[in-house]
Amino acid sequence: MAQIVVDNLVKTYRVAERTPGLWGALRGVARRTHRTVRALDGVSFSIDRGELVGYIGPNGAGKSTTVKALSGILVPDGGRCEVAGRVPWRDRIAHVAEIGVVFGQRTQLWWDLPVIESFDLLREIYRVPGDRYRQARDQMIELLDLGALLDVPVRQLSLGQRMRADLAAALLHGPAILFLDEPTIGLDAVSKLAVRDFIKQINRDRGVTVILTTHDMDDIEALCTRVMVIAGGKILSDGTLVALRAQVTRERWLTVDLVDAGAAIDEPGATEIRRDGHRVCLAFDPEVVPPAALIQRLAGRHAIRDLFVENPPIEAIVARLYASHGQAP
Repeated sequence: MAQIVVDNLVKTYRVAERTPGLWGALRGVARRTHRTVRALDGVSFSIDRGELVGYIGPNGAGKSTTVKALSGILVPDGGRCEVAGRVPWRDRIAHVAEIGVVFGQRTQLWWDLPVIESFDLLREIYRVPGDRYRQARDQMIELLDLGALLDVPVRQLSLGQRMRADLAAALLHGPAILFLDEPTIGLDAVSKLAVRDFIKQINRDRGVTVILTTHDMDDIEALCTRVMVIAGGKILSDGTLVALRAQVTRERWLTVDLVDAGAAIDEPGATEIRRDGHRVCLAFDPEVVPPAALIQRLAGRHAIRDLFVENPPIEAIVARLYASHGQAP
C-alpha cells in the first residue's frame, strides 16, 4: 500500500502585475491587475514506504508547492493528498509527528542557542519520551559527527555544520518520512558527500522514506532510485534514471584524446559536439552505430591517446526534456 498518494492536485496563486516606471506605479495604486498562476496543474503520483525519490524541475515548476502541501503547510485548491492515511492540513499535529522537513535555505534551530539546547527544545515540542529522545539524539550525533558542535551557538556554525545539525533535528522524533528541499545548496564537496552518505544510510538502515528536491543532479544520481520531473505544474516523467534517459534520447558520447589536435573527424553516424584542444567529444546512437565499430574506425584513421564512452550527463537529459515541453531550465 502506498505511503503517499497524490491525485490530481491543483494549486493556483493570484500574482499582482504592474507596468514598469512611475506611470505604472501610479496606475498600480489606482487599479491593480492580477494574473493567475497554476503552480500545480493536476499533479498525480504515489510513493511506497522506504523509497528514495528525487523530485526535480526548473525554478517555479511546483516542487516546493508540492512539498508544502505534503507537509501540511499549504492547502491546495483541489485534488487528493494523503500521507500515511492522513490529509496533511486537516490533521496537522498527528501528521507532523510522522514527518521531518529540511529546507536548505532555512533552519529550524534557534539562532542564538547552542545546538544541544535546540535539540532539547525540539524534544519538548514533539513530546518525545526521554529514553527514546536520548537514543535518537546520541545516534544522530554519532552519525553526523556533531559532538564538537553541541555547545556552539547555531549562528556560529558554518553552512555545512548547520545543515548536519538541521538533519539531526529533523529526525530526533523518529519520523517515517523525510522531505528534503535543496539540502546541499551552497555546501562544499566534503559536506555534500557527508550529507549524501547520511541520507543514503537512514533510508537503507531505518527505512525512512525520502523525497528530495534539488537542482544538483549529482545528488540525484548518487541517491535516487526513482526520479519525478515536474515543469509548469505538471509531471513530465516518473521512473528510474535509465527510463528517463530512454524517454529523451538513446544518445551516447564518445570522448577521444587525439595525438593531432587539428585532426578533422568525419564519421558516418557520429556528430562532433565539443572540441577542447586534443580532446573531441562525439555523439552517436549505439543502435545505429555500434560503439565497437565506431572505435575501430577511429583507431584505424587517427592516432589516439585515450578514449571513453559515457551517457550524456543527467543535466543535459533533463534540459532536453524541459525544452521538449517548452519549459526553460
